[in-house]
Amino acid sequence: MKLIIGNRAYSSWSMRGWLALKHAGFEFEELVVPLFDEVWEQRREGDEFAPSLGKVPILWDGETVIWDSLAIIDFCADKVGRERFWPEDEAARGMARSMAAEMHSGFSALRRELPFNVRRNFGSAELSTEVEADINRILNLWAQARARFGGTCEYLFCNWSAADIMFAPVVTRFVTYGVRVPPFAAAYMEAVLHRADVVEWIEQAQDEPWVIESIEAAGTA
Repeated sequence: MKLIIGNRAYSSWSMRGWLALKHAGFEFEELVVPLFDEVWEQRREGDEFAPSLGKVPILWDGETVIWDSLAIIDFCADKVGRERFWPEDEAARGMARSMAAEMHSGFSALRRELPFNVRRNFGSAELSTEVEADINRILNLWAQARARFGGTCEYLFCNWSAADIMFAPVVTRFVTYGVRVPPFAAAYMEAVLHRADVVEWIEQAQDEPWVIESIEAAGTA
């Protein structure tokens, strides 16, 4: 297997795909591609990127190619057993899938105004009304999952699942921009941030040489 990812510091979708492969227990080669550098457009035209039109992450497993983080999660689940990625209980599984899909397609204001940056902590950022609405929705989803299915466990649906993988970059965003959260969410975030795979991703991001100035400036606006 070969997983092509963007900068760990800035690519939330790459983080999700990478966490999925780590959770599945696969051995795989990693190729980190600097996003938006001077040869970005040329690199995107290569054969390895062709199926995804240059987007990352993209996974090659022999002749099989899978792009998009949620597709990679499902591919891994098919390989190792869906119970490893999704709750066994039908109601919990339905909610977990819905939350993962909403994270995949929604929260555009959060993505736009609080870009992913695991190397920085900007303190308390000023939030627009649209971002506050996205944050409140996320916190509400977390609260429902924890109350209905999380019990006394660390994660949204007790065991680490695809839903946690999809929301892990949101946890780091909340830290980067100093988003205030209630105690239950703070405890969940702490559990995610101390998970070994998440720690590894963040630690490796610190040593990357690349800087995207527009993202760095977002937290100082």
